[in-house]
Amino acid sequence: MSSDTDTHHALLSALRSAQGRGQGDDAFEKAVTAAFEHVFAHLDRLNGHVSSGGPEGDERHLKPGESPTLR
Repeated sequence: MSSDTDTHHALLSALRSAQGRGQGDDAFEKAVTAAFEHVFAHLDRLNGHVSSGGPEGDERHLKPGESPTLR
């Protein structure tokens, strides 16, 4: 988890340093793209943990005692 935290700090640092630069500098665009790619990777991992409905994306049946809001 510490490497993920380091990645988060690096992404935020890149966004802060690129913010407010002049037009024509693509550093901010690259920083935003990298941050979103990381967010989507997190969402993919989260989805993999909670969704096991198969390749068609069907929702699986709830397990006994499982809350539908936590899927």
